[in-house]
Amino acid sequence: MSLARIAASTLFCTAAVAGFQAHAADKPAWPTHAIHMIVAYPAGGVSDTVTRALAEKLTGDLGQPVVVENRGGAAGTIGMDVVAKAAPDGYTFGFSSISPLALNPHLMKPPFNPEKDILPVVSVMYSPVVLLATQAPDMKDVKDFPALIDLARRKPGMVSWATSGKGSVGHIMAEQVMRKANVKILDVPYKGAGQQMQDALGAQFDVLSVNSAPMLAPQIKAGKLRPLAVAAPQRLVEYPTIPTFAELGYPGANLSSLFGIYAPAGLPAAILQRMNAAVNKALKDPKVAGILTHSDNVATGGTPESFKQEIERQSVSNARIIKEAHITLQ
Repeated sequence: MSLARIAASTLFCTAAVAGFQAHAADKPAWPTHAIHMIVAYPAGGVSDTVTRALAEKLTGDLGQPVVVENRGGAAGTIGMDVVAKAAPDGYTFGFSSISPLALNPHLMKPPFNPEKDILPVVSVMYSPVVLLATQAPDMKDVKDFPALIDLARRKPGMVSWATSGKGSVGHIMAEQVMRKANVKILDVPYKGAGQQMQDALGAQFDVLSVNSAPMLAPQIKAGKLRPLAVAAPQRLVEYPTIPTFAELGYPGANLSSLFGIYAPAGLPAAILQRMNAAVNKALKDPKVAGILTHSDNVATGGTPESFKQEIERQSVSNARIIKEAHITLQ
């Protein structure tokens, strides 16, 4: 073989190898198989609905299935514990409110270290909390929030208020209301919104606090549930006549929920940034945006750093509220 032909052959092989290496470099090393998304609440609530919509979009963007698994209980702590103890390899993430990191630790000792074991990935949404009256017998004449407080004064400890669990935002709201109004209300904790809503429609308790969700509107329209107050920066589009807790004189109870996606600490930076970008992109999808808008939830998004800072800010605020109100889980 001539020197010219050898040189040409060598050049071709070199170019082919370089092209293969470039192609391999372009091909992402993650993910190579299914990703698990742990929802820290039971099926049926707005958390579950939003997570499944996000999972569908993430599956398309990342090229691997995103499998949703509900692990509810203890106001999100059980699900987040699963995330905290998972391998930081990019195949286990969690969806939860920030309560297991910024609220629950001020009321109980969690089975993980909120600051060291969990990595905030991206903020997803702010979710207003609605206080609703059921068709329980005592609620027949309770048309608004002042009437509820009047009933609680007349029947100390008899008005039952269902929340999504001890240490949840709804529980803190109830404690704030009791403290400000100087009334005693019976706390009825649930593991999540699904069973809570089922029992609400069966009038198993008097009132419930629940995150705003599409499933509420039909029940309210049918008269099975009646909104009394909302915890949000302003009145909700869906219920413009219902005042916020702040308007009613209970600013300490005007607590909305911030939800986001988390990973086990130690997640590689490249995977963190890719998942963050994929979720931010998914939040702009018309289907996902429509679910959020229809349920009066507000899409957030942003960087991992900004999410971490907001968790820290709210943790400081919650610690102050809990201390001032002498709130305990006893």
